[in-house]
Formats: sequence, C-alpha cells, structure tokens
Amino acid sequence: MKHIKAGVIGGAGYTAGELIRLLVNHPNVQLDFVYSTSNAGNLICKVHQDLVGSLDLKFTGTVNPNVDVLFLCLGHGNSLKFLESNSVSKDTKIIDLGNDFRLEKDRKLGHREFIYGLPELQSETIKDAHCIANPGCFATAIQLALLPLANSGLLQNDVHVNAVTGATGAGTSLSATSHFPWRDNNYSYYKPFTHQHLGEISQSVKQLQNDFSSDILFMPYRGNFSRGIFATAYTKFEGSLEDAIRIYKSYFRKAKFTFVSEDTLHLKQVVNTNKCLIHLHKHHNKLLVTSIIDNLLKGASGQAIQNMNLMFGFDETTGLHLKSTYF
Repeated sequence: MKHIKAGVIGGAGYTAGELIRLLVNHPNVQLDFVYSTSNAGNLICKVHQDLVGSLDLKFTGTVNPNVDVLFLCLGHGNSLKFLESNSVSKDTKIIDLGNDFRLEKDRKLGHREFIYGLPELQSETIKDAHCIANPGCFATAIQLALLPLANSGLLQNDVHVNAVTGATGAGTSLSATSHFPWRDNNYSYYKPFTHQHLGEISQSVKQLQNDFSSDILFMPYRGNFSRGIFATAYTKFEGSLEDAIRIYKSYFRKAKFTFVSEDTLHLKQVVNTNKCLIHLHKHHNKLLVTSIIDNLLKGASGQAIQNMNLMFGFDETTGLHLKSTYF
C-alpha cells in the first residue's frame, strides 16, 4: 500500500483541526509535522482536544520542506507570503485552503501553477495537478447548485442566492459577531452582494458557460449554529422539474460525494461529512436549488483530502467515509 508524508502549515484553527483529524485517520498518510508559530512545542491534542488518545505529536516551529504533500491552513493572503519566504521542495505537492490562488489571475507563483480544486468541475485535471487551490466554503455549495445548469447553457438570467453559515465559518479568533452572547439566538447578513467567493463562483460558471453575462446576487448570512452551510439559489428555468432532475443527475453521475435528493433537506444530513446534497423545486418558471454542506469538511478540509486522494492516485473516498451527526 502506498504511503505519503504530509505536513500542515498553520495548525491551530478549526479548518486545521478537522484536517489533522482526517490525516491521522487516513490509511495512506503519515502526518509528519504541524507548523504553528504560536503553539510550537505544545501537544496538538491540547489545542484540538478531540485528538486526545489519537495523536501525541507536538506543534513545531520548523518546516520539513521534503514532505510529499503540504497543506496551507493560513489566513487569506498568508499562503503567498509563506511560499515566497520559505523553501519547499519542487517535488512537494501543495494544497492551499486559503483564497490566494483561486482566481485565474493569481494562479501562477514562480514555477508553480495552482489548479482550482473542485472535483465536480475538473477531477481529471486535479489528478495531474502539482498545486491545488481549494475552493471556499460558500463557493463550493453555490457552485454545486449552479454548475449543472451552466454546463447545459441554461443560466440565461440573474441568479438569486441566499446562504447561511455556522459560527465556525468565522474562525477561532473572536470578533464582535462571533462571541456566544451575540451569536446565540441571533441572525444577520454580511457583505451583501460583495462576498469574496463570488469571484471564483463566476469563474467556474463561465468556464462551463462562456456566454453567462447575468448577475449572481449573493446574500450571505450568519446563523446561530456551529457548522454547516444551507444555500438556496433560484433563477428562471423553462423546463420541467423532471428535466432539471435529469440534468443534475447526469452532471453528478460520477461524483463521489454530491447527490440529488428527492426530499427537502436539512443541515444535520451533512454535518460531519464530505457530502453535498442537492434538492430541486420548480415554482412557475423558477427553479429553486437547495445545496447543503459542512463548511469545515466539503467546504474546506474534507475537500482538501478529496483533492489529495485524486492527486496521489488513491480512491477518491479514502479517509472520508464519515457519518453525519444526525441526532
């Protein structure tokens, strides 16, 4: 059985914690190091307490530049700075979970070229990639809601999107809107129509439907729960519901984690899994698409492992057979 060594840069956040958990339990991976300047010398399980009894490794302040794969779990803008100031072997594959390399204009850094890592969009390209820009969480849910229509050239009008994310989407650093007394029993929008994930969403839509010129009107919300994204998108659609279901099932026929459900959806179906579930509803000439994911897994670390599996020739689902926290 093939084994690889993995390193993680920036190991203290929610996304890194989920990534470390997945790597520790992956049958083909040896976790070589987790780099954190603020926690160097401390046991990883002191920060990520779900790993007590599973991992005795300590955070380190030094980087092994020769691991097989390096995951970057840094704040947005810091992945570029890290790669510019640290020596990493040209043979080391890189998966960046930030937004530094997701857009076409930012894809190249020296000899490295980052491939956008949405498996449902371009799994064959990912298999041959050396560097991956992992998609954003909202971007993942919304793209999976829209790409089947774009692939059929059917996005001819404005698309209206509403999506709510859990508190873990804000990261571990406290802010005015992430303290428990503020978040509990509360609900609010932020960055209306200007969220940073719109760039990568539009880029992928136009990759499949080059003539798309309408607006994607995205309203993101903060929910008073810990994790998950519940997204709804609607646009004009002249076909029948049966036509839409056929289009979506055909597009996702080879997808390992994205499924079309006949039943209405709720978040607990996907929390703690790498799944995306899609539901379709037709109302007059509008098609409503619901898309749900776990923001930390399919929206971040689980998708990063999915990309790693593709890059190294492992079965795409290895290490990702996760049960939802349904009850």
